[in-house]
Amino acid sequence: MMQDWNAYRGALTERIGDYAKLSPDVLRGLATIEGAAESTGHLAPKIHELIALAVAVTTRCDGCITIHTKKAVEAGATREEIAEALSVAIALNTGAAMVYSARVMDAVAAVTEG
Repeated sequence: MMQDWNAYRGALTERIGDYAKLSPDVLRGLATIEGAAESTGHLAPKIHELIALAVAVTTRCDGCITIHTKKAVEAGATREEIAEALSVAIALNTGAAMVYSARVMDAVAAVTEG
């Protein structure tokens, strides 16, 4: 394994708990935002977690990966469903690279063409 994700998740939640004692309002705010995202009930919890995993990949957040992987599996997500969600993240990242490459070419044109 690349990393002991279970140990990392445990250490992370412990440190977040330490932070929560110092800044409880921030953690309450995060919990409020997370709750609001789920409150409409339009998407099943499994779908929320698959989206969270795709976003975790695009934002490069290991903490998000370990927390939401566990939650996705607990919500019933299969390896295949997780792989498909990650495929969407990969496609979006390559698409974003294409868009930003076009922006670079536009900046080059601005420099070279005046």
